[in-house]
This record gives sequence, structure tokens and C-alpha cells, in this order.
Amino acid sequence: MLKALRFFAWPLVVGLLLAMLIIQRYPEWVGIPSHEVNLQQAPISILPQRQGPVSYASAVVAAAPAVANLYTTKVINKASNPLLDDPLFRRFFGDNMPRQRRMESSLGSAVIMSHEGYLLTNNHVTAGADQIIVALKDGRDALARVVGSDPETDLAVLKIDLPKLPAITLGRSDDIAVGDVVLAIGNPFGVGQTVTMGIISATGRYQDQKLNTYADFIQTDAAINPGNSGGALVDVQGNLIGINTAIFSNSTSGGSLGIGFAIPVKLAQEVMEAIIEHGQVIRGWLGIEVQQLTPELATSFKLDSGVLVAGVYNGGPAQKAGLQPGDVIVSIDGVTARDGRAAMNQVARVHPGENVTIDVLRNGKPLSFKAPVGVRPPPAPPAPAATPNKK
Repeated sequence: MLKALRFFAWPLVVGLLLAMLIIQRYPEWVGIPSHEVNLQQAPISILPQRQGPVSYASAVVAAAPAVANLYTTKVINKASNPLLDDPLFRRFFGDNMPRQRRMESSLGSAVIMSHEGYLLTNNHVTAGADQIIVALKDGRDALARVVGSDPETDLAVLKIDLPKLPAITLGRSDDIAVGDVVLAIGNPFGVGQTVTMGIISATGRYQDQKLNTYADFIQTDAAINPGNSGGALVDVQGNLIGINTAIFSNSTSGGSLGIGFAIPVKLAQEVMEAIIEHGQVIRGWLGIEVQQLTPELATSFKLDSGVLVAGVYNGGPAQKAGLQPGDVIVSIDGVTARDGRAAMNQVARVHPGENVTIDVLRNGKPLSFKAPVGVRPPPAPPAPAATPNKK
């Protein structure tokens, strides 16, 4: 009996051990869920890792001479007594009371766009200025005159008359990508021309940052501070890709928190050329107010995208063409309407007098309209806002 047990015991023990090893290695074979984590390891490569340049000096050498410092001054009439600014006090004593005149100075930057002396800067830098002095990197300075401005993109065009002016090379803002290295060049806090480095953090920031009417901002973490406004955002070759415009800042000094915005050079160039040619930017207008479709509305209309017509101006091009509040714009001239501001920017780029085809959905029925684009009326003065800070 014992001999028989010994004869069968060893195969049984070996079989149990083998079964335990199989269950441990392949638990899914017996219906036990596997807890194995498969990680993907990069293969060993004999090629060197990607490395960035150890210096961006060549980009700075190419771009910095075309970035100028701006010093603006304006005369402020201030009451000699705070009571003189009180409307009730002025009602009884009139406006012919003694007032003090003082000069107010501010700082900014500008980019020399052409050898003929045209510069781009921000409208909020030059607005109301009585005198604008442009100081070049080579030590020269000159008085500038304002050729024109466009508050809706916060851009202004200046002109100076100096010989042998440097001019920046324009890049292609349509080709930039999040993660690209960029350099911001300007005059922060009046310390003189300064270069800071960062990356492109985001693009197309018009839809959630109400900075301007027409601008799809480049967001960057390159340090932008007061005095940088109107300066250059350049790529690693020194080509201009944006005009630095605004930052988000919670500090009283307006210091950088790593969230800055620049106007893409493509838009800035279009605005500059329009101002030089016409003295202003002429934009197309349909006379409608639009809003983005909510997910619930999109589901009810069985649409992936679209723009809801919230209002139609009486006598405007859209009303004359037949559009009504409640219509859902599906496309304009064949371009899918995915965002309200993007759609209106598309219309703004159409020359007034030309027709656009608007495909809409009305009560579930597709309709198409042809509307002659009108001229956008002058914008109303913007209400003051706490944020973001324009620098």
C-alpha cells in the first residue's frame, strides 16, 4: 500500500506544482483575470536624442534691431481741488475753474515692419498720446506720427522718417504649433530692450478670452510685462509671428504669470495694409447677433456644429436676405460654421458689396440665402474691464 502511494505521490506533487506555475503565469487560461501591466519601452537607438540649440543669439541678432522702444506722453488736465471734479459742484460754479496741466508718460514697444519706416504697435499704447518717441536699438530716436489705428484688434500703425531702417522678417503664424519655442522682445518696465523665452502654450484663444473683437490670440508663457505691449513675438529663426498685446496678472504691478497673448502676424499684416491704404480697416457685416449652439440644442437639431442666430438688425443685410432669429447657420460660403466668432471673422474679411452664401437650418428644414455684405458700423466704446491686463 505504501509502495503504491509513493508511486503515485511524486507525479501528483509534480502535477500540482506545474499547475500552480501555469496559473501564476497564465491566469486567464483558467478564468482568473490577469493583473499584468504591459509597459512599452523605447527601443535602444544608436542615434542621438533630439536636442535644441544651445543659444538663440542668432534669432535675437536678426530680430532685435527691428524692435523699438516707445515713450508716449499726453497732457492731462487735472482739477486743482478734488471738489472741482464733482458734478454737483460744477453745476453751481461752472466749468471755468482753474485746472492743473501735467504730463503723463507711458512705455511700450513697436516693431519696424518696413524699411520705409512703418511700425506696428498696440492701440492702447498710443491712444490719446500727444507725443510718441521711437527709440531704436542703434541709439537713434525719432518722433512718430500715427497713420491710423484699429481698436477692434488693438493695433496701431506708426510712421517715422529715418534713413537705413532695419525691418523684421515676417514669419507664418498659420504654421505655428503648440510647443514651439518663441522669444518675446520688448521694453518691460522701461529697463531697455529685453528678450524672454518660452513656448507657444495655445493658439486660437479668441473664443474664451474677450480681449479684442477680431483676434485669435497666440498664448505664450514667455514673460511679458508692462512695456512689452506692441513688441515682437518671434520664432527661433527671428521671424515675426505675433505682436505682444496682453497678459493675465493678479498682481498690482501687472507682472507676468506666464499667460501672455500675441496677435498673429497674419492678422496684424492685414490690418496694417488696410490702414496704410484706406486709413482704417473696412470690414464686412451681415447685421446679425450669433451664439454658439449648446450641446442640448445641437442634439435637438441633430447637428455636430452650427451657429444660432440670436438677433437680426432691422434693415441689415441679413434681414434683407431673409434670415430670421432662431435660424441655425450651418455654413458660410461652404465653410462649416463651428464657432460664432470665427464665422463673423470670416464675414469681416469679405469685401463689402460682395455676396456670401449662407446655409441655414430653419425648423429642421435646410435653406440657403445669398446676402450682400455691408460695411460694419464703428464699434461702441468698450466698457472698462478688470481683467485681462493689457501691457
